[in-house]
Amino acid sequence: MRLLMLCLGWFFVALGVIGIFLPLLPTTPFIILAAGLFARSSPRFEQWLLDHPRFGKPLTDWRREGAISGRAKGAAVTVMAISFIVMMMFSSAPLFVRIGTGVILLCSAAFVLTRPTPRG
Repeated sequence: MRLLMLCLGWFFVALGVIGIFLPLLPTTPFIILAAGLFARSSPRFEQWLLDHPRFGKPLTDWRREGAISGRAKGAAVTVMAISFIVMMMFSSAPLFVRIGTGVILLCSAAFVLTRPTPRG
């Protein structure tokens, strides 16, 4: 089981890194998930993520306070809005699918915006 969690942790790190370059793939949830899996399988890799210059601060903010930085909130909501607009303009999906996607994105944006901002 520990090996499975370790492999899944690296899988989610890879998805998170890919998400840095692909705007429709979220980075933060994958890195948070990877850190949780590493916490149960490899303290060394968990510490590596917590000490990472790009991922460390958002992870510790999330763990300590359930907080998301204002910059990350703005980026997340902006990308969600742009994605929705592009989908509405160019997708041939049925209207109920596009509206359903909009509702999911709206709920996701509400969740992100209602998280506290880190205290320091």
